[in-house]
Amino acid sequence: MTAATASPSLAPDATDDDVVAIPLRRPWRWISAAVVLLLVAGFAYSVLTNPNIDFAAIGEFLFDPRILEGVWLTLLITAISMVVSTVLAIVVAAMRLSSNPVLSTVAWFYVWAFRGTPLLVQIVLWGYLGLLYAKLTVGVPFTDVVFWQVDTNQLISAFVAGLLALTLNQAAYSSEIVRAGMLSVDEGQHEAAYSLGMSPLYTFRRVLLPQAMRVIIPPMGNETISMLKNTSLLSVIAVLEIYTQASMISSQNLKQVELLIVASLWYLLMTSVLSIPQYYLERRYGRGTSRNLPPTPLQRMRRAFAKRQAGPAPAPETKAVSVA
Repeated sequence: MTAATASPSLAPDATDDDVVAIPLRRPWRWISAAVVLLLVAGFAYSVLTNPNIDFAAIGEFLFDPRILEGVWLTLLITAISMVVSTVLAIVVAAMRLSSNPVLSTVAWFYVWAFRGTPLLVQIVLWGYLGLLYAKLTVGVPFTDVVFWQVDTNQLISAFVAGLLALTLNQAAYSSEIVRAGMLSVDEGQHEAAYSLGMSPLYTFRRVLLPQAMRVIIPPMGNETISMLKNTSLLSVIAVLEIYTQASMISSQNLKQVELLIVASLWYLLMTSVLSIPQYYLERRYGRGTSRNLPPTPLQRMRRAFAKRQAGPAPAPETKAVSVA
């Protein structure tokens, strides 16, 4: 007898002892998901229907020139502070790892001092530096010989004071991240570099630091996002970043909640944009830890588009099976 397809009971690999695996049902997953969606929907509805929120004012001030100037200044402060603090953090981390007791002690004291005091206090101290030192001079120590002198308030403006406070504070935290990355590199890398005649500085720059970047990049990305949000603390010394601009506008029109929402929307947008380069940097420096890196969102979109263009896969051909 010939059949177009073989009967499952007569298949060569089928036996009476085959066990069909049935996935375990988990109804609580669906119940918890429904509860969470219900809570989110209820919160969104309460916000969208709240008569105390003027959504027209939010749309009006979202792209206000003063808000856009604050956004630009916020990004500028974040970029300068992170670049300078990262360079300084590498230097401080190298000093902490140095065998020179003077360098390691100074670096430890720097980290201890700037991590042990609140950032807000540091910002205020830099803003009021003119109260401590009326003039900044360069000359011969312990003598009256002066080569250069300037008024402190003219040199240290509110913008410069904010940059100094954020940069020096961030360098203390980032140096510990860099030091942890350095310690994560196997000691055999040091020995191999020294056996090849490499100097300590060249070994640090060309051998240790590139390998430590895999450990350094993720927390440094978080520190960059924290730096972006910490710029709002500069409002205490009247730096016109986005939060200060929003506060000044709300003091005029009494739309405090609406302007806070405007500032929050811009912060969310900026942090989302900053997460993109962090993601690709983590992939770049993580290539040596995995044979197959997960596809990027763009690669997933391309694959899904290619499958849709190719259409459904053709059905496999069936062969006739003879049964005695």
